[in-house]
Amino acid sequence: MPIAIVDYGSGNIRSAAKALEAANKNLKIVVTSDPSVIKKSDKIILPGQGSFRDCYLGIKKINGLIDALNDFVLFKKKPIFGICVGMQLFAKVGYESKETIGFGWIDGVVKKINNINKTLKLPHMGWNQIEFKKDYMLFSGIENKSHMYFVHSYEFLTKQKDCIVATTNYGNSIIAAIAKDNIFGTQFHPEKSQKNGLKLLKNFLDWKF
Repeated sequence: MPIAIVDYGSGNIRSAAKALEAANKNLKIVVTSDPSVIKKSDKIILPGQGSFRDCYLGIKKINGLIDALNDFVLFKKKPIFGICVGMQLFAKVGYESKETIGFGWIDGVVKKINNINKTLKLPHMGWNQIEFKKDYMLFSGIENKSHMYFVHSYEFLTKQKDCIVATTNYGNSIIAAIAKDNIFGTQFHPEKSQKNGLKLLKNFLDWKF
């Protein structure tokens, strides 16, 4: 079965597909919005670029896609990797533009980064270090405090501390990666993070869950 990148018009599909192909040339990577293909896939990548609301509504517009994703993640319990807003969509609700429900796979919310005394530039854009909060197999072979590439103005907030795998610092501590069972996501863009990003994608593709 292929590895599916969910195409719902989020904008960064091509670079994600190229990075996955570079990470493992032996696997079949498909870009699709077809719920039946997604259900049959071994793993899926959920990218995201733009606002939380636009991304969720983009998914909602495709008939059967929300049901297919819930079936894949909650019932079949197959691995999913959410990138940037794709990770944010794991939350219960997002507050970008207008309050919008998310998938609710992880008990969290998405809010604007706290711009302390208006001293921070938003979006948080460029290279920043990540700090591991626990050992996690998908970061195998990647050194703690490695640099990853970020582009975001909103952050994922959760009281489920056991789901926080890595953080970064931008005025405050910001969640950089979360995980819960078969669900994994990063606020940074692995497809733009060069060697470390490719290693992370390879680890996900090799993941035996």
